Amino acid sequence: MKTNTSKFTVRRSSERGHANHGWLDSYHTFSFADYYDPAHMGFRSLRVINQDKVAPGAGFPTHPHRDMEILSYVVSGAIAHKDSMGNGRELKPGQIQLMSAGSGVTHSESNPSETDPLHLLQIWIQPAFRGLTPSYTEWHPTGETEGAPKVLVISPDGRENSATIHQEADVYRLRLKAGETVSHELREGCGLWLQVITGSLAIGETVLTPGDAASTENPGKIDFTATEDSEALLFDLA
Repeated sequence: MKTNTSKFTVRRSSERGHANHGWLDSYHTFSFADYYDPAHMGFRSLRVINQDKVAPGAGFPTHPHRDMEILSYVVSGAIAHKDSMGNGRELKPGQIQLMSAGSGVTHSESNPSETDPLHLLQIWIQPAFRGLTPSYTEWHPTGETEGAPKVLVISPDGRENSATIHQEADVYRLRLKAGETVSHELREGCGLWLQVITGSLAIGETVLTPGDAASTENPGKIDFTATEDSEALLFDLA
């Protein structure tokens, strides 16, 4: 059965908000900071997808968060994280950190390299409940999952060695070779958001390139085919 691409909404990279602060070059898929678009406030519980490039030695100083599940996915370079829970970590490409801000937490994020830029996705998902106890966890690829075309990296129940989120949200990392296809079955009552990071992916005749996204709330089987080596994040949201 072919994927019905007429049921998808495409969000092109060029349509996103953009802010260049010199040390930080950021593209906003949804309204964020000084970028406000009432037509793009989020998708279900997915509230923020920022594509950030951070200059060597620069970063976000200590700042507060609350009642948000905050994911950082490193594309290239490294990110140094410190928070008020006592965590001090440095993450590499392909690794994910997940911080549940809950009742309140402060943290900082920086590029520890003095020579190499940091490229990452900053993602916020609204939790199912407010006032949770803050927590921190990570997902790292293993030898088995490093090159897998589709891997569950975030889930509400931690299945398949995924990191646990306080929301009915499954997040998959797609990593496909040119010509490779993976499928996803979207359940009734759920929504899917696909965010392309590198390469290009086709949904039927629709081709998505870096920074592009596609979403649907129509259940059924969806095929994604790489037209070149590609990486993307797939969000399945209740």
